[in-house]
Amino acid sequence: MQPARKETEILEQVWLELYAAKSIESFGRKYPEQSHERRAEFQRDRDRIVHSRCFRRLEYKTQVFINGTADHYRTRLTHTIEMSMIGRTIARAVKANEDLTEAIALAHDIGHSPFGHSGERALNELMKDHGGFDHNLQSIRWVEELEQRYPIYPGLNLTWETRAGLHKHEAAIPGYQLDGRPIGPFQYLEAQIADVSDDLTYCAHDVDDGLDAGLLNDDMLSTLEIWHRAVGRAERNYPGLAGSERLLMGVRALIDLQVEDIVDHTSAQLEKHKPKSPADVMNCPERIANFSPKLLPLVAQLREFLFKNVYWHPTVESANREAVALMRKLFLHYVGHPEVMGHKAQARIEKDGVWRAACDYISGMTDRYALDEVRKFGLEKS
Repeated sequence: MQPARKETEILEQVWLELYAAKSIESFGRKYPEQSHERRAEFQRDRDRIVHSRCFRRLEYKTQVFINGTADHYRTRLTHTIEMSMIGRTIARAVKANEDLTEAIALAHDIGHSPFGHSGERALNELMKDHGGFDHNLQSIRWVEELEQRYPIYPGLNLTWETRAGLHKHEAAIPGYQLDGRPIGPFQYLEAQIADVSDDLTYCAHDVDDGLDAGLLNDDMLSTLEIWHRAVGRAERNYPGLAGSERLLMGVRALIDLQVEDIVDHTSAQLEKHKPKSPADVMNCPERIANFSPKLLPLVAQLREFLFKNVYWHPTVESANREAVALMRKLFLHYVGHPEVMGHKAQARIEKDGVWRAACDYISGMTDRYALDEVRKFGLEKS
């Protein structure tokens, strides 16, 4: 009987298309390691991410609604899990590498600060003279340096392919390289799938959470063509739907129609360009995995609707604004009193400076830990 890793590598060669990333063809890890007997390389990446502390902390980080305000609102963790499952579905449909897609998806948000995008904007403003803050780059920083899980190297020592997949925006920079290898002008197919799965997932579940919060209703959503299509599909599948069941099935259909559109468009793009390797995908004249040109404007309309009616709603904005104001105070308190930060953060001051050390420290916090620290130092009264 062959070791499980060998079986996986053989199955990848048989099942996956030429354009898919293969574990056995990985460019490897920054710090060389022996292969695992039972797990292929991208499976190891996935497991390392899931077992990391920075991943577990996503459970208590805000997605849209401040964590702890209700039991069923999405957090960064539930968003990440939903996104990774959708990513696997799309990858399987086009015979790309599911394990790599999942690994990229699971790691994509671990650099997010407390209090959602409002927290990210605040950290970026605080760090404007010290290199700024971007949660995508911070995710890379966590997996490459800040997460300490092994005694012989920093970070998680993930494969080149997983790390490259986290360079979401850098791939478009002409000549941009990671460890001497180009990652663009377009990313691996698996990274593209993870990226579009992120957009799909948060649009659907933010509609769901907005309905639960009472910020949205059927009349408001009915102004959107994409919702009209989703509800029409739900009613065809379940005649006589009404009330909350109609809304629930509408959200489910909203996911389905987007997934089907992405699979159909991606398949058409693959047939059009016929890439024979991951490098061919990266060098295609256009992106492969995306919404179709017909659905893309409807998704953009949905995003605009969510910004207006959910993300910028006075109730959400007010709660986020109050929490972020406290986070700002905490940040400046650490800069002024670095001795009160954790010992690992203090140890990074000599190398990275006190501002970056404080930024790293806060970016790794959960919402509730940040607020606990605010209360610990009496900053809510200042």
